[in-house]
Amino acid sequence: MRGGHPMQANPFEDLPPAAPAAPLRIVVADDNPVVRAGLTALLAGRADTTVVAEAADGREAYEATLEHRPDVVLLDVRMPGVDGLAALPHLARLAPVMMLTYSHETQTVQEAVRLGAGGYLVHGEFTVDQLITAVRDITRGRPHFTPAAVGALIAQLRPQSHATAHTTPQLPVNSLTVSPQNLSQSQSDMGQSERSRFQLSTREAEIMDLIASGLNNQQIAAVCFISEKTVKNHINRIFAKLHSTSRAQATAKWLGVG
Repeated sequence: MRGGHPMQANPFEDLPPAAPAAPLRIVVADDNPVVRAGLTALLAGRADTTVVAEAADGREAYEATLEHRPDVVLLDVRMPGVDGLAALPHLARLAPVMMLTYSHETQTVQEAVRLGAGGYLVHGEFTVDQLITAVRDITRGRPHFTPAAVGALIAQLRPQSHATAHTTPQLPVNSLTVSPQNLSQSQSDMGQSERSRFQLSTREAEIMDLIASGLNNQQIAAVCFISEKTVKNHINRIFAKLHSTSRAQATAKWLGVG
């Protein structure tokens, strides 16, 4: 008794503990056996991920995906026989596909996104933790792109005059991590005149580039590793500086077509 009232039984006392989430099931497709073995060892050695199949080309990747129905496919671009881009639209109908490759040419990145890739990671531009986060997020519809891939997508949106006047420098392939600072640096030449003209900070210019490339707030948050609330705060300040009330209006001014 407490205060004259009988003790209430806890209705949750007899409930069994929640079962742990099943590990994400992954197919790894890469023609380099060393890269393939390394990714498999990394992902299979964790409680939250497991590799259900490996593939050395696009055909094997498609057959493995049909058989195992994974949660995610990690797909290289250049492979013998059926390459990654040829297999991509077929794989994307079966499971989310994350490009994981050394290839970072502008046309390759743009084509991969057009064909259904849910993200694009270039080797040397992400940490192990960021890879795991990207794999987990792609199953929730949250894409991840490393700096070289973001630069390729932005190049598609900029008018030719901007593309020739502001060249995006290539990041070194041995860069170990991707960070907001690295992303801003990779785009610094592209946005110098815009930043000075509109008085945007480096971070605001970075986010404005991503808005211009068509990414939504959730996608921008994933690329920059910040919260959606922080993205919204930045966008409010950007709109004020660009005297804009919409993404389309801000993009037109930013790209010099409005």
